[in-house]
Amino acid sequence: MSDATGSKWWHKWFRTPGELRRMGVVGINMRNGRYLLPNNPRKHYRRVDDKILTKGLAVACKIEVPETYAVVTSPNEVRNIEKLIQGRDSFVMKPARGSGGKGILVIAGREGKKFYKPSGNVVSLGELKHHASNILAGLHSLGGTRDRALIEYKVTPSEVLTNLSFLGAPDVRIVMMHGYPVMAMLRASTKESDGRANLHQGAIGIGVDLATGKTIRAIHHGSPISQHPDLKCDLIGVQVPEWERMLEIAVTCYEMTELGYLGVDVMVDQDKGPMMIEVNARPGLAIQMANGVGLQRRLEPIAKRKKAMATEAPEERIAFSKKNFAYRSAGDSSGS
Repeated sequence: MSDATGSKWWHKWFRTPGELRRMGVVGINMRNGRYLLPNNPRKHYRRVDDKILTKGLAVACKIEVPETYAVVTSPNEVRNIEKLIQGRDSFVMKPARGSGGKGILVIAGREGKKFYKPSGNVVSLGELKHHASNILAGLHSLGGTRDRALIEYKVTPSEVLTNLSFLGAPDVRIVMMHGYPVMAMLRASTKESDGRANLHQGAIGIGVDLATGKTIRAIHHGSPISQHPDLKCDLIGVQVPEWERMLEIAVTCYEMTELGYLGVDVMVDQDKGPMMIEVNARPGLAIQMANGVGLQRRLEPIAKRKKAMATEAPEERIAFSKKNFAYRSAGDSSGS
């Protein structure tokens, strides 16, 4: 299959590989060879691949992150996990070096030694320990190497975004290039995705206008939709709360990681506001489908601004992106 597609996109878009190239669609090979490898120094990958380290860097940069309740590092700590979560009715357990949303367990409530996922499914204390053991063994981690289990605060998303998501907490992915926001997507869960905001597991991708923070387009399994398949609510024209702060967080993450090409995941807590969830040095490409715009049309203008990058302040980079990458109209797929 052509490098321009990077997946089975042309079956969804009903376009030939040549047409996708003309649309500026970036595939896996182009992403890696043109944008990722030349702009992301290998020595800095640990800053985003280790979620515990990432959170520490974020706190130093005054970025709000979910509170860490515990870090499980050994089988002995797994056996004593009940003490580590004592008094916690809700939390998230995830691998410190996980990827693609693998290994994330969300607990929304508990009754004694019974824990409840957002779907209402019960998780026993034994199953909780088993999940932690699998994380330590590297079952969900990059390269399958041994890992640590991170237990942290469960974000309670703002009502505006909760209304778009089935049980799970929606998040916003902002793709950055040299400190400039280039594209954004809201990821909302469905019944099929079991409360997870993972598009590969059946979640919805909703394109967000960089200039206004309003939703502009939505896809489910690669096909455009306008309503949530389970909730039947409208997905287009919804204002993402505290959009300006989200963009500021994304730009700060560029300064924090020194990675030229990255994705920043943010959630909006109903009490604490926008919180950085994680940073990804290898952001996926479905965001193009959610926005109806090829990433190359956003990335190339940034690549040509090498001289300006050194002197522009964060607020100037945000202003450039909002002006040049604003959503124009339903018939304008350029976004610039």
